[in-house]
Amino acid sequence: MKARPFATLVAGLLLAGAAHADQASAIHAEGAWIRVLPAGLPAGGYVTLRNGSDDAATLTGASSAQYGHVMLHESSTEGGMGRMKAIDRLVIPAHGQVALAPGGYHLMLMKGADDVHVGSSVPVILQFADGSKTTVDFLARPANAVDAGTAAPSGHDHQG
Repeated sequence: MKARPFATLVAGLLLAGAAHADQASAIHAEGAWIRVLPAGLPAGGYVTLRNGSDDAATLTGASSAQYGHVMLHESSTEGGMGRMKAIDRLVIPAHGQVALAPGGYHLMLMKGADDVHVGSSVPVILQFADGSKTTVDFLARPANAVDAGTAAPSGHDHQG
């Protein structure tokens, strides 16, 4: 009869683990868009990430089948000079938000496919520190765009 308490303990631990949501499922993406630049120049990706969880979530990377390479970047101005640097992670605070926007944090999308054009939807997979992922559709906007416009997709499709 000792096997029964052990089995109950294991089942309880499995259920407790399943009840804990992963970071990606706590994130809601709003106003996702990409500024498409001409002649194969890198594109900028922008989105507001809202965290509905009691715990911080950490964005550690991104990828897209329509871009050869996607990096997290931060733009800043120091002494009148604009600077941009790659970052390894971006923390979205518990019950808070982080905006990836022109002039600040953003995704740098490099080596775009020929089918990325203004008006198209570009799926981007956001990767989190716990290994979870979510796919967000980004609206491709023209080079002169300064925000998401009125038809920007929002939300996410969770992909464990």
